[in-house]
Formats: sequence, structure tokens, C-alpha cells
Amino acid sequence: MTPLRSFPAKASRKAIHFSAAGRLLQLRHHQSLVSHHIIRPASTGSTAVAARLKPPTLDIETRSSVMDAKAKQQYLADSPPTVVRLEIKPHFDVLDEKQKRYAHFISRAAFQGTRITLRQVSPESEPIYDLIISLYRACNGDWNALAQKTGVSAENLRFFLEYAAQFLGNCGSYKGFGDSKFIPRISAANLETLASATAETKAAWEKARKSGGGIYETSTPELMHLGYPEKGHMSTYYPDSPTITTEEISLIASFLEKKKLLPENTRLQKTDAGNFELLIASANKSPAASDRDVRDVDKWELDGKLKGKTLQLVFGDYSEEMAKIAQSIKQAEVNAANDVQKRMHAQYEKSFKTGSLEAYKESQREWIKDVGPVVESNLGFVETYRDPHGIRGEWEGFAAIVNQERTKAFGKLVASAESMIPKLPWSKDFEKDRFLSPDFTSLEVLSFAGSGIPAGINIPNYDDIRMNLGYKNVSLGNVLSAKAPNEPVPFIREQDLQVFRDYRDPAFEVQVGIHELLGHGTGKLLQETAPGQYNFDISRPPVSPITKKPITSWYKPGQTWSSVFGSIASSYEECRAECVAMALGCDFKILELFGFGNGEEDLNGKAGNVLYASYLQMARAGVMALEFWDPKSSKWGQAHMQARYSIMRTFLDAGGDFVKLVHTKDDLSDLEIHLDRSKILSHGRPAVEKYLQKLHIYKSTADFKAGKALYDDITHVDEWWGSRVRPVVLQKKIPRKVFVQANTVLEGDKVVLKEYEPTLEGMIQSYAERDV
Repeated sequence: MTPLRSFPAKASRKAIHFSAAGRLLQLRHHQSLVSHHIIRPASTGSTAVAARLKPPTLDIETRSSVMDAKAKQQYLADSPPTVVRLEIKPHFDVLDEKQKRYAHFISRAAFQGTRITLRQVSPESEPIYDLIISLYRACNGDWNALAQKTGVSAENLRFFLEYAAQFLGNCGSYKGFGDSKFIPRISAANLETLASATAETKAAWEKARKSGGGIYETSTPELMHLGYPEKGHMSTYYPDSPTITTEEISLIASFLEKKKLLPENTRLQKTDAGNFELLIASANKSPAASDRDVRDVDKWELDGKLKGKTLQLVFGDYSEEMAKIAQSIKQAEVNAANDVQKRMHAQYEKSFKTGSLEAYKESQREWIKDVGPVVESNLGFVETYRDPHGIRGEWEGFAAIVNQERTKAFGKLVASAESMIPKLPWSKDFEKDRFLSPDFTSLEVLSFAGSGIPAGINIPNYDDIRMNLGYKNVSLGNVLSAKAPNEPVPFIREQDLQVFRDYRDPAFEVQVGIHELLGHGTGKLLQETAPGQYNFDISRPPVSPITKKPITSWYKPGQTWSSVFGSIASSYEECRAECVAMALGCDFKILELFGFGNGEEDLNGKAGNVLYASYLQMARAGVMALEFWDPKSSKWGQAHMQARYSIMRTFLDAGGDFVKLVHTKDDLSDLEIHLDRSKILSHGRPAVEKYLQKLHIYKSTADFKAGKALYDDITHVDEWWGSRVRPVVLQKKIPRKVFVQANTVLEGDKVVLKEYEPTLEGMIQSYAERDV
């Protein structure tokens, strides 16, 4: 999209306008292909698998970086990071002892997967984690004493603590929100000095600096980002497989689809002989054939382009962690509130022991039936954002307590959902045959293990369960309300600051509610469910509102949304859900459900302020999204931010000067978003709905080609955005929050809650005492 700059004769500021006609018609994606510099053992037999699952090592000298100082700046750890506490005590205290034990064991199960998440991020993440914990133990949390003992300055100690807190908040050496590596501000020499305190810390330092890409910048800039190994990026979903190609990953994904073996809890490894091994997360290394999803199959002969190669199934990935998780889940089952929860945890336990994702899906069916629990939870290999191919899940888990008061507002939204869905820009042919009214609760998080904490969740992700049984929506209240004091608000003009600050939180709560319930919760996938059987009338296919002709594509037997849309599926779906929120967020009846206004259209009242703040927030997020785009690889590192960038571009394309980017300085350092409140309904909403309609129809009809062309085009970052705007975004970026979470401790039959200060030291202490 080429910026068209116009300079009104009497205007003192420069307004940047964008027109749809100026959008680039050709897709431009240039990525350099750089091979991984990872050494793997020569042995490829099944007995050597355990050795190959250890973090690969590189001699530190081979990893000297060619990154210049300016480029390095964007990867430095935040100084200081924003540390906030997840407030939970008032909600935890009202639980009875059985409920507290239930929450405790789920919390333990979730955090016992910490090392799984670390290994899923990068080979160096687990050794860095061990270094941080060993340094804490070496000084028992008295960091000043450690600095004095080792002769490290107060500033360098602070740099280390800042890095450690950010590392723990992201559960790895790459940002959980952005997928780029971050590195300490303390120099390697000073960190080595700090780590000289004991023999244990010295050993931990040596292992951390030599594992994977090490603690600091990597030998190539491509390795500073997660992505396909073939393109030089980091990914441990394809461990020790420097020669594995994107095509091979895709071919094996299609093969597994045909064999009906789900991939979420797997990793894929290529051997030196060119064969493949599918590593399946399970406590048992040899589960009984009756417990496996493909029964007694251990190996397949591959076909097509991979003919002559084999795919070996290898159970026992993360076996030690999965065994601990299964044990904690068994104890949670003992303290369950009802039979539904007991059946759910029995299926969890079976899945985590045997690697069966069919058992896991059964746990999710039971989870949906567990309506309105006091203690809510979910865990497993859930979200697939960080697998470059978009099909393998990252470990996460949470235990949370229902906020009954806030849940009432979401209950009203659920009750009104069926009257709201017809307002979306597609016909009933492209909508579920019946709306399965979901459980929608506001939760206060006790524990959330993983690479980051979202504001809301809509799960499970399995299409068959969602379409036939439904799903649950949750809004995480104490995540939404956690604030850093005096946080700056770049890109918002002075006259909008007050309304933005006053209404951004309620605007975000409304957005999250609609996003989860009516965004992820709507839409029908048109499918050939079995050979010759369809979930639509194949003799009279639905007419596309885009082409005005009958549809010509749909999902074939065995295909899923993720398998068809692959690497763009996560971001594309987040974009679709965000657009639903932007469209229906304009409905004053919905705003009334949340306590804003009386349901009548009033752009200048309280409801209008919420709506205005919502559109301002999205426009600002779209500009700030450029932080998560890498100019070296032309790659987006975060699904939600890629989506928000595209919506901001849609605002700019809406015409009528609905949204303008305005500046007076040539370096764009005073860049501001000017959004015309009076045109949200006349220009903003129609532009969003036009974009949303295309996103939705392409998804419903499995039209990957059209969907990818649309999404690649509107999320393309041209020279002006990349070279002019992005540097300003980086200069003004605000550190993301890292959350200090409480621990629960079992003392006899009683569970004690231990909270920590929202400080760098408190963050590290909470993990050290979690003992995972």
C-alpha cells in the first residue's frame, strides 16, 4: 500500500492519507535462506533418540555475531521491564479447602510443564532458566550480597535482574509476544563474573552460553526470530533437523492428516539418513497399543515425494515432565467438585501418560460440560501460534477462580448472541446450523503457565468439538486490570488522551468479550464430512457474497482449518475475530449490556466514548504492531499484531479522512493518529465489515489461495512503513508487562497462598520457590 501524502495549503501539520487504489497488487516477500548451524549426533537409530533430544551445543567461538550496535538495540531486554502482580488473594480466600486443593494441584500440573515450554522455545532456554535459578540459590535471594561477593556493579546486577524477570515472564529466550530473541544488557564478561559465585553457577553459565544460540545474539540475524529452519530461523518443533524443508514439514502434515493422527503434542525430527521421527509427548515411552491413537503402528512407509523414506513414531518426549503432570492431575481428580470434572481429569491423565490426543479431545468434551465451576482450568498443548507451520501446540495451563459479578455481564452477551450474529456480513449459509450457547465467565487467574498470559481465551480449538458441542469463553479479569503506573501513550493526540485513558480498559473488555464469543465463536466450515457426504446442499451450493456465484471450494474429508491455512491460520483467525469485535462493538445494544449507555446511538455519550476508545486503541495497536515485524526476513513475529496492523490499514483505506497519520517533523517523531469520531459508523464500520466478509468467506470455503493473497497483501510492510514509521515505533515502544504470580503450598490438608512483591526480585523468587 503506497502512502499518498497531501499537504493542505493552510495546514500546519502533515497529514498522510492512504487510498485503496494505492494498495500494492503484487505480493512482495523476500526472505533469505540461511541454514541452521546446529550439530547433531550421527546416530539415527531409535536408541539414540534420547541423546538427540538434549539441547544442541555450539562452540561459543562459532557463534560470534555480525550484528551491528544499532541492530542489536532492538533485541536488548527492556530496561526496566514492567512488573505487575496478578492480584488473587481476595478471590482465593473465599474458596473452601477442597476447592483450594483442587486449584493447587491444577496449578502444580500447569507449572510442571514449564520445562516443556522452555524446550519448545529454544535449545538455550532451559539452561538459561537453570542459570537464573542457580544464581538465586547461590545467594538465597540476596542479590546485593552476590554482586558484592563477585565484584559486579549495581548497574550490571540490575541489568541481569531485568533480563531474568523478562526471561521468566516469557518462559524462554524469545518473546512470548513477538517471537524475537531478547538479550541481556549486562555484558557476557560481567555475567560470567556474576556466575563465578559457586561451582554450580559456573557450570550453569558454561552450559547456558554454549547451548543452542547461547544467551546473547546469534551468529545470523535470522536465528534471532522463531520460524522455519529452512529459512534460517529458530524452531525446536523440528529439533536437530538443519536440513528439514518447509515442503517436507507440509508433506508429513498431510500424511498425518490422512492417517488421522493429530499433531498438537508432537515434534518432527529428520534423521541424517533422510528419514523422519515423530516425537510424541507422553510419560510412557512404550504405551500399550490399545492406548495409542493409531494402535500398534510404530512406523510408516511414506509415499509421494517422500517415497522411500519412513516416519517412525517415538513416544516419551518430555516423559519426566509428563509423568509429574499426570500425577498432579490425578490428585486434582481426587478433589474434583463433580463427576464431570473427575471424567475430565481421568482423560487428561490418560492423554499425558500415553500421548493420545483422542483422550485429550475427550477431556475437552467433558470440560465443555463442566458449566460454571467455581475453579476453572484448562491445560495441554493448546495454541499453535509459535510452530511456524501452525499445527503443533505449546504447553500451557491455568487455574483460575470465577468472578461472579463480572460474569453476569458476559452472561447477558451470551443471551443476546443469537440476535447479534445476523448483523454480521454473511448469510446463514456460512454460519453454524445452530448457535451452541457457551459458558462465558470472567476469571481471576491464580496460575497461568506458558510463554505469556492472554486477556481472553476461546477453546477448545478442535473444529469438530466446536461445531457439535460448543466451546467456552473466558475473560481474565485480573490480567485486564493489571496496570503499570504512569504508562506513556504514544501516537494518541493530546485532545484524545483523557478519553483514551478513561475508557481504554472498558473498551478492551468489550472488545475481548465480542472477540472471544462472536469472533472465534461464529462461522461454519463448509465440509465434505465423509466421501460423498456434505454439511451443505452440494446440489445447490451457497452463493458467495463476494463473487455472487455458487462456491467452488470446501474442506475435503480429513482436512481442518489449520491444515488448509497452515502457517497463516492463527493470525488470520485472530484478524477475523478482531474484525467481528470492531464491527459489533459499534452496536449500542451490546455496549448497554456492559453497562454503557441505554442502547440508543449516541457517539458523544459514555457508550460513544467506549466505542471511540476502542477504535483509537485498535488504530494505535496497528501502528505499534510494526515492532513485531522483522525487516531482515519481512516476517511478522506475532499473530495478533499482524492482524491489528491489517485492521489499521483498513481504517486508513476507509476514505473520507476517517483515519489519518499526522506529523510536523520530517523524522515522524511526533506522529499522531487522528481518528474522526463522527465517521466510525459511516466509514469505519463499513470498511471493517467489507474486509471481514472476505476473511470469513475464504475461511468458510477453504479458499486458501484467495485468503492468503488477501492477507499477504494487506499485511505487507512497504518501504515507508518499514523504514520511516517502524524506527519511531521502536523508539517509543513500551515494555510489555510481566506478571508476578502467587504460589500455593500444601501444608497437610491445607493450602497456603504465598504472594510476592511486584519487583524483579519477587519475580525470580516466585519461580525459584515454584521448584519446577
